[in-house]
Amino acid sequence: MKIDLTDTTSSKINKALVKGRRAIGTPAVGMVLTLVIVTDEENAYDALKAANEASREHPSRTLVVIKRVSRSPRDRTKSRLDAEVRVGAEAGTGETVVLRLYGEVINHAQSVVLPLLLPDAPTVVWWPVDAPLDPANDPLGALAQRRVTDTYAAEQPVHELEARAESYAPGDTDLSWTRITPWRSMLAAALDQVTCDVTSVEVEGEEFNPSCELLAMWLADRLDVPVRRSLSAGPGLTGVRLESTCGPIVLDRADGTLATLSIQGQPDRAVALKRRETSELIAEELRRLDPDDTYAAALRFGVDRLGEPEDQKTVPESVSSAASAAPAAASAQKAAAKKAPAKKAPAKKAPAKKATTK
Repeated sequence: MKIDLTDTTSSKINKALVKGRRAIGTPAVGMVLTLVIVTDEENAYDALKAANEASREHPSRTLVVIKRVSRSPRDRTKSRLDAEVRVGAEAGTGETVVLRLYGEVINHAQSVVLPLLLPDAPTVVWWPVDAPLDPANDPLGALAQRRVTDTYAAEQPVHELEARAESYAPGDTDLSWTRITPWRSMLAAALDQVTCDVTSVEVEGEEFNPSCELLAMWLADRLDVPVRRSLSAGPGLTGVRLESTCGPIVLDRADGTLATLSIQGQPDRAVALKRRETSELIAEELRRLDPDDTYAAALRFGVDRLGEPEDQKTVPESVSSAASAAPAAASAQKAAAKKAPAKKAPAKKAPAKKATTK
């Protein structure tokens, strides 16, 4: 059932929700949380589809906040709220309200959302795109116990991670972190099977994928070893190589579906590491609403501590001096070789001068 409301208020939307529940024969509210999705018109469909699929596991009231851009200065001064109320089969296993904000009301979205929150139930705010740099201090983020962003959708994911580290507050999380949950579980299980010490790590993945940086920072924080980030054609994360005192431990996924786990002295094993849909990621995040301390520690480790700076610290001084001396010696030999023919040139011209005098 769908109810369209034009130029409405939060009070009328609540009445429409009650009316819709009675019309389909379910007057009781059986939802466990409120999911607020802050997005634009372009990404609203995909975000709402993912939320509806996740509602099968977490029945919730979904509020989609779409801030419409006014075309003229006159329209910007006019405030209007349009709503689309969905209950029953069109809203998954919960309720859905699509809110379209126009004019000045865009700057006061929290005033529209607050009366629509479920009482005595947690609130989760999700920004599929264009998340604020400080979600906890955002007017809508301040209403939630859990704030979900996605740095993969940012134009500069690495810089976005740095901003997230500076503004982190308990309750913040990232879908780029959720994507590497199977990788972290598989690597932890692999390390439980050996008694060796890890000496270095290499994380391989496509460029501009923040999940690779987050996995590298998690490994560096937990293992306290140098971690290098290398690039590949993808898709996503393609491999992790851990050098240990007992030999290499390699988790390789070249096709984005099936991975191979190789441990020294053991047969190779095929493990499922399929790239998951957004609905699965959101469902995982809604299972826990407490602060994720592991994510906070990995995020605060810092992207700038990965790669070459860490590798240079581990190179012995004698090796680095020998390496720097080798190019200098090679360049000196080349210079000497170039100068040698120039000195012998006058000796060849001498016989030619004597022949002309005769």
